[in-house]
Amino acid sequence: MSVLLEFSMFPTSKDCVEGASVSKQVSRIIDMIDKSGVPYRLTPMGTVIETSTVREALDIIEKAYEELECERIYSSLKFDIRKGKESRLESKIVSVEQHIGRKTH
Repeated sequence: MSVLLEFSMFPTSKDCVEGASVSKQVSRIIDMIDKSGVPYRLTPMGTVIETSTVREALDIIEKAYEELECERIYSSLKFDIRKGKESRLESKIVSVEQHIGRKTH
């Protein structure tokens, strides 16, 4: 099974946010994901991870919340769960590129 989880997470409380930028806090989450060994892609609006179970994906989310240690955190999650497929983080992009006949950015 392949579980793709696209999420965004950032603090909204004054105890963690200085000014308009939250990149410092988001960087802590990305560092944790990178060290976990889970395949991921950082995008300007969120992060996509690929796991083999929903539980593993939710464990990453729980660790991300713990990493921030803030009074209030905003998070948005989207799942794409498919049986019998793996490495979809890459293969979904390749499929689209094959359809349009070129690499995407």
